[in-house]
Amino acid sequence: MKRHGQLIRVKTEKLEEYKKYHAEVWPEILEMIRKCNIRNYSIYHKDGYMFAYFEYVGTDFAADMAKMAADPKTQEWWDIMMPMQEPLETRADGEWWAEMEEVFHTD
Repeated sequence: MKRHGQLIRVKTEKLEEYKKYHAEVWPEILEMIRKCNIRNYSIYHKDGYMFAYFEYVGTDFAADMAKMAADPKTQEWWDIMMPMQEPLETRADGEWWAEMEEVFHTD
């Protein structure tokens, strides 16, 4: 299992809409997340920033993310979510949510 932390901004005027969608996530989206070996997925908000945490339990993260990206329902969801978000300028090439470095963990 590998832990992931990611960061993105949410547009201030879109925060309530973003929260409403995530209070009622489409079942197909939740199923695709599970099929792509993501577990314990949470998103937090603070001062315009969204922090996502999840655990990846698969063996080929790139392949699972490609599978998710190819899914038509996921693409439909992203078409709604992406205009509400503002990626960080410092994100790596190819990232939408900026991947964070884990600097500490304890069980």
